[in-house]
Amino acid sequence: MSASNTPTPQPALATSTATATQWVKHLAAELGFDLVGVAPAGRFAHADALLDWLQTGRAGTMQYMHRFPEQRTDPTKLLEGAKSVIALACSYQLQVPNAEAQDQRAQETVPATTGCIARYALGDDYHEVMRPRLHALADAIRQRFPGQQTRCCVDTAPILEREAAALAGLGWIGKNTCLINRDWGSWLVLGEVITTLPLDFDSATPDFCGTCTRCLDACPTGALLAPHQIDARKCISYLTLEHRELLEGQQRQQIGNWLVGCDLCQDCCPWNRRAKPGTHKEFNSRFENARLDPQTVLNWTEQDYRQTTRRSPVRRVKLPALKDRAQAIIDNTSPKP
Repeated sequence: MSASNTPTPQPALATSTATATQWVKHLAAELGFDLVGVAPAGRFAHADALLDWLQTGRAGTMQYMHRFPEQRTDPTKLLEGAKSVIALACSYQLQVPNAEAQDQRAQETVPATTGCIARYALGDDYHEVMRPRLHALADAIRQRFPGQQTRCCVDTAPILEREAAALAGLGWIGKNTCLINRDWGSWLVLGEVITTLPLDFDSATPDFCGTCTRCLDACPTGALLAPHQIDARKCISYLTLEHRELLEGQQRQQIGNWLVGCDLCQDCCPWNRRAKPGTHKEFNSRFENARLDPQTVLNWTEQDYRQTTRRSPVRRVKLPALKDRAQAIIDNTSPKP
């Protein structure tokens, strides 16, 4: 046999799946991820529930949710030959605002004329925080295990992130549809590395919500129809962030004093009240008291908007829509004659 026909030796996996899994998890921790787990790549158990949710119109104007249904419900459709989904999370819970301020905000019945901002949107855009770490992990996997493929996802690829995280043991999906971890609560941003590398899978976490219904009771718009069931069209977070059009009629009253996002169904969660603080300074609040003055927003020029929202999730809301929400807050909170 000539040298030209001699097969090039391919480095075999020099480690067992257990050792490879341990190496992946150790590296993930070194890269700054607070949680890491592994789920099998395959069609998600709740795939049909997602499709039904979309067909009933509960996704509202989020047309992107209707695209790529096969990829969204099956990671093997995102990466051919995928064996494992490495689920990762970082906590965005910090000391700002403090617990006392959060309790006060959660208990407000007559909103103050200030625009509240959801915790995840207070600091840097989490996509920019997570993406370099995900790519660093994926690059290291391909270098350590030649021939293996990876694909990174951080809310930018069609995948059911919370289901992947729950399957990987990062937590359980609570009655408010958020992923909840016993140590970190639900103040978590998620990302995934889908890979052809065979790894050992983690066990799913049991549901520790018990009989608690505080999140359902706290939702002022009735968006949480029942445990684990949400109508996005009524959700304040959807109305302020995902709904790209100007608010109309009842929608304007529904947002109350929330300018960007909403934390009400998380603020009241017992698991969040005991959650340990995160350490990622990128999520430190750039907005005093986690709020923005609606009148200030109404007076913003395009330059003001771009400067204030640079690298911020608030940038997801374009200036005309942000001003529309600001005016709605003023209307909702101004004394009535």
